[in-house]
Amino acid sequence: MLKLKVEEMSCGHCVKAVTEAANAVENVDNVEIDLEDGLVTITGTPDSSAVITAISEAGYPARQIA
Repeated sequence: MLKLKVEEMSCGHCVKAVTEAANAVENVDNVEIDLEDGLVTITGTPDSSAVITAISEAGYPARQIA
């Protein structure tokens, strides 16, 4: 499981964009987003740096949290 803090998400469009960016990365099984807290939980076995890069390139700065 990968947990990320994602900045600048404020609406349903943001959730969709982040979800699509994460799902485009190989080995992502599921993406759950807590919009209020800016938290993204990803299950599967993706490369964490690839997920962070994909979300960041979609316009939402992301970083891994514990």
